[in-house]
Amino acid sequence: MGLLQLLKSQFLSHLLICYVFLVSGIIINLLQLCTLPVWLLSKQLFRRINIRLAYCISSQMVAALEWWSGTECTLYTDPKSYPLYGNENAIVVLNHSFEIDFLCGWTFCERFGVLGSSKVLAKKELAYVPVIGWMWYFLEIVFCKRNWEQDRRTVAQGLQNLHDYPENFWFLLYCEGTRFTPKKHQISMQVAESKGLAKLKYHLLPRTKGFWVTVQNLRGTAAAVYDSTLNFRNNETPTLLGILHGKKYHADLYVRRIPLELIPEDEAECAAWLHKLYQEKDAFQEQYSQTGRYPAPVVSPPRRPWSLINWLFWSCLLLYPLGLLLAQLISSGSMLTIFTSVALCSAASLGVRWMIGQTEINKGSSYGNKEAPLNNN
Repeated sequence: MGLLQLLKSQFLSHLLICYVFLVSGIIINLLQLCTLPVWLLSKQLFRRINIRLAYCISSQMVAALEWWSGTECTLYTDPKSYPLYGNENAIVVLNHSFEIDFLCGWTFCERFGVLGSSKVLAKKELAYVPVIGWMWYFLEIVFCKRNWEQDRRTVAQGLQNLHDYPENFWFLLYCEGTRFTPKKHQISMQVAESKGLAKLKYHLLPRTKGFWVTVQNLRGTAAAVYDSTLNFRNNETPTLLGILHGKKYHADLYVRRIPLELIPEDEAECAAWLHKLYQEKDAFQEQYSQTGRYPAPVVSPPRRPWSLINWLFWSCLLLYPLGLLLAQLISSGSMLTIFTSVALCSAASLGVRWMIGQTEINKGSSYGNKEAPLNNN
């Protein structure tokens, strides 16, 4: 193990990384709060400011993936579609099988310059989580309660609000509704059998209503759907804890650009179209498992330096006063002060481990785990 890898594996390094992320995130959340009066003067200026502030948070996680762990990201796509990525609004349909698939989605957003303005359909509870959740609130992220009767109107309204968004954005959508697990897959395939739908090997049945509402409300705003299928080489099972330890992975992403006008407007036809799309995604995953490749040329978008520069800026800004504080605590010689500092660090470490644990598959959402038949519309 080299010196650098040894440094990456140390818990103190992890604690400092999380300290920088959490403290800078709270500072940025406060700055976002201060931008609220700007909305009254200029909604578009408010949006542009918050795109940059949000980038300061999300790009730190991208920097951890790309620069700290050195994870490689390879894109398989049609070279004719490649110049359009980042230069148009799009709905990005992602599979949801890995603990860090959201982070890989952010990485490709960053490489095409739309990370700060990227959107997701997120569960309502996340709006109350400091740093990420509060950042999303100011980005006008669309939140849902996973109750269709309650969500239909609020989701549609949130999407309608994006019609005059001042910069290109990608709307990241996990149509499966929850992360893939063997138990959820078994239940989902029972639903498929009961409804006469084709069974899937690598995916859960897609939730068609949310997709249809998204497409209908972004017609005329988004130009295309990017069908995106993610996998990792050598049957790797990447984790956020592995990224923090500096473990290097290799992600492969297959993207197909589908013009929005090719997607049916009728709800039933749109649902059938989405089910067919997931059957094709399943076939792509099967091909990847057999050959280690997707059916498209390799086009590797380069890493941009801005996420690393932002990360280094916040690290220098926040670690220097922390170092001075620790030096003063040690020089004071007060056992009470030192004990209190150790207790706070221990509490912080437990908090960090809890946050990382929330990304783990075995601690994921129970949505889709019920033994009763599910409504997969």
